Amino acid sequence: MPEIQKIVTLLLASICLTLSLQTSAADNYTSKFLTKAFGKQSPAPKLLWLDKPLKTQAKTVLKHNFRGLRVRYWVSASRTAWILDEIGKELPISIGVVIADDKIQDISVLAFRESRGGEIRYPFFTNQFLGSQLTKNLTLNNNIDGITGATLSVRAMTRIATLALLFHNQVTAKKTDETQNP
Repeated sequence: MPEIQKIVTLLLASICLTLSLQTSAADNYTSKFLTKAFGKQSPAPKLLWLDKPLKTQAKTVLKHNFRGLRVRYWVSASRTAWILDEIGKELPISIGVVIADDKIQDISVLAFRESRGGEIRYPFFTNQFLGSQLTKNLTLNNNIDGITGATLSVRAMTRIATLALLFHNQVTAKKTDETQNP
């Protein structure tokens, strides 16, 4: 019986260590992304609560239901930053998007967990998104060229860019309403 307790204890300890390392890595890429987006003084995070119409729009963009009731974001003046996940082929890809003046100012892959498609991390690909805006049809206003062998990763990044613009427009529309109707 003591052997089983040792094994269970070691197993639990390794699970806790793995979870703490994953949390630490996530905190690290979040802080680096926010420093890049806002400088040393990152704003405090805010929450966007997704009502039914916004969830419907998110479903249109993602081609599947958005999981969750709220999304964390950061805002300073007219600039917002979003860290969102989307499945590539099998695993989530964490992507950071910075939007200013209703256009994508920066987009970065923060954590890539797939075995293929990692080319979406490089500037030759991400630069295509810069200046992109959301159309009334909930698509990007410019064409994004794909990468051979990375189709699912390209689609995931395109959906996240579009979703971030949708969320940005929701947040900035609320801000405009609040300032016009105090």
